[in-house]
Amino acid sequence: MSEALLQLIDAEKKAATLFREIENRAIISPGKTEKDINHEIYSLAFDLFGIKKYWHKRIVRSGVNTLLPYDENPENLLVKEDDILFIDFGPIFEAWEADYGRTYVLGQDVLKLKLVRDIEKAWQNANVFYHSHENITGAMLYSYCCNLAKEMGWEFGGPIAGHLIGHFPHEKLEKENKTNYIHPKNTLNMNELDRMGNLRHWILEIHFVDRENKIGGFYEQLLIKK
Repeated sequence: MSEALLQLIDAEKKAATLFREIENRAIISPGKTEKDINHEIYSLAFDLFGIKKYWHKRIVRSGVNTLLPYDENPENLLVKEDDILFIDFGPIFEAWEADYGRTYVLGQDVLKLKLVRDIEKAWQNANVFYHSHENITGAMLYSYCCNLAKEMGWEFGGPIAGHLIGHFPHEKLEKENKTNYIHPKNTLNMNELDRMGNLRHWILEIHFVDRENKIGGFYEQLLIKK
C-alpha cells in the first residue's frame, strides 16, 4: 500500500470520527437552519482537529435541497421534523484531503430510511464492481451507478459519481478535464498511473433522488478495496 493511500485512509478515518461526533452531539436536529448546522460542524471540526481549511465548499442540505447536485447553491432551509438531510464535507488533515458524505433521517419515514439503506448498499456494490475490473473507465463506473439507481427505484442525481483525491485542486478541474472524474465522458482507465508514475486514488459518491417525493440521499467516501 502506497504512502499516499495510507495518508488518505488516515484522513478519512479522522473524517469518520468527526461525523460520529456530529451524531453523538445531536448537531443534526429540527429547528435549525442548514447554515446553523454547517457552522456548528465547522466549530466542532476545529475543536477536534484544528481544521480551518476545506478543499471544497461545505454542504449541508435538507428537504427539497437534497435533490440538488454539488454545483447548486440553494436557499438556506430550516430543518423540519421527519426531515432528510445530507452532509458533504472535504476537510484537509495535514495537507491530505478527505471527502466524506452521509445522509440522516429525522423520524421514521419508511421511504427516507429505505433511501439511506439503498445509497450505502449501492456504494458497496459499486466499490466491488470497480475493484473487480482492471480496466475500467470513469464512464463505465458512472453508468453502473446510474443503473444501480434505476434497479433500486431511484434516479441518479449527480453529473459525476466521484473524483480524484489527494493534493488536487478538484474544484478548479471540474470544467477542464473530465478524466479527473467518474463522469460519462471519462473514457480513460481509472487505474492508469498519473504523469509522475504514481497510483491515482478516487472518491466514489452516490447521489440518489426521488423527484416525485422531493427527496435525495448522498453517500461518499474513499474508493478502496474492502
